[in-house]
Amino acid sequence: MAKTGRLRQTAAPRIGQVTLLRLAVILGVLAVWEFLAHSGWLYRDVVPSLLSIARALAGLLGSSEFYFNLGVTAAEIAAALAIGGLSGLVVGILLGANRFLSRAFEIYLYYLGPTPKIIFFPVLIMWFGVGPESKVALGTLSCFFPVALSVAAGMRQIDKVLIRVGASFRASALQMVLKIYLPAMRHPIINGFRLGFGFALIGALLAETKLSNKGVGFLIINAYSTFDMPRMYAMLIVLFVLAIGANALIGRLGALDRIKRL
Repeated sequence: MAKTGRLRQTAAPRIGQVTLLRLAVILGVLAVWEFLAHSGWLYRDVVPSLLSIARALAGLLGSSEFYFNLGVTAAEIAAALAIGGLSGLVVGILLGANRFLSRAFEIYLYYLGPTPKIIFFPVLIMWFGVGPESKVALGTLSCFFPVALSVAAGMRQIDKVLIRVGASFRASALQMVLKIYLPAMRHPIINGFRLGFGFALIGALLAETKLSNKGVGFLIINAYSTFDMPRMYAMLIVLFVLAIGANALIGRLGALDRIKRL
């Protein structure tokens, strides 16, 4: 008990110090930003003041147009995450469960995974048109690879005893997936979907900035084209906060699963 008390006492100051360091870094960045905004070293509004960004952010959050475009982008990302994530999950299980398929095809995933998916956008436009479908397609393509590779790696980490138990009970392929594979590799799946979400977000936004008349990416490139920098930075801040929240929500699934097992 005494040792536990001493550990708590030493842990508390460290947590406080970490929080103070984070606050100091944030305040330092904001101070440097404000200094650059008033220094005159850069072109006007390239680095707008924090006050002008706050005003633009308030106007943005009170605009129905922004929420409509945010809904368009969110729908595209959700569809890309669902299609790309589920297809990546299936492919990852197949590659991880079959050594022949893994040796034949997994190398292509490693080669194509790091390739910038925006180079396929002209082809996707020809296939799916200039509407939301091409944005969903690019987001799906971006999301697929990290999920498939993460699941394939997770399949190889499953305890062989569990697989032998399933085989001894003569479980079907579907039963093996539902009862053995998926429960045993929750964390690789969650990590893959976290990465896939980030890539789907990047893919959909990039596609919207290239060719679109709606969506947050379109609003960002429109603000940039009209040199409305405070509004552009305000939209980037909103996207940053929403992306952090969505990523934390996906990560929370893994934490909840860990708590249930305890």
